[in-house]
Amino acid sequence: MKNNFQNGFTLIELMVSISIFIIVVTISMSSVLGIFDANRKSRSLKTVMTNLNIAIEAISKEMRYGSNYHCGSLGTFTEAQNCPGGDSLVSFLSSDNEQITYRLNGTVIEKDVDGAGYLPLSSPEATIESLIFYVLGAGTDNLLQPKANILVKGYAGSGDDRSSFVLQTLVSQRKSDRP
Repeated sequence: MKNNFQNGFTLIELMVSISIFIIVVTISMSSVLGIFDANRKSRSLKTVMTNLNIAIEAISKEMRYGSNYHCGSLGTFTEAQNCPGGDSLVSFLSSDNEQITYRLNGTVIEKDVDGAGYLPLSSPEATIESLIFYVLGAGTDNLLQPKANILVKGYAGSGDDRSSFVLQTLVSQRKSDRP
């Protein structure tokens, strides 16, 4: 004996229809949630990259108008020093005659002005794995115009939301280092 509803469907047909509807809604909801997750990850990465771009741009501008590049933690920061192999610290004399030093401390890029103490320059949302300065042409005992290649590697987020990045820029000193 069949149970017929007013519109002629049987109970089994109705249950099959409801089951298909539930499956379609479940798949649709997981897609919508995936889109929301991708949007959140994209906004987070955009914020981190904007912060890092501003930080690298600030470093580049100061170095471009600075002089007396010193790369590496060895020696006196006021003496020019190359590091073709790279180092995570660079110091130079700014256009305002201030000794500016940038370094990687743990996972944060830091800045020091005239020994007043290091302040963070990069956002805590970004994990900086490496900050490397390659300096060539420092000092007046060579024919090269001083330049620094800056390489930053790291990631934003954690777990499945982790997005890696690599930023690189080349800075050339504006003023001539010839006496």
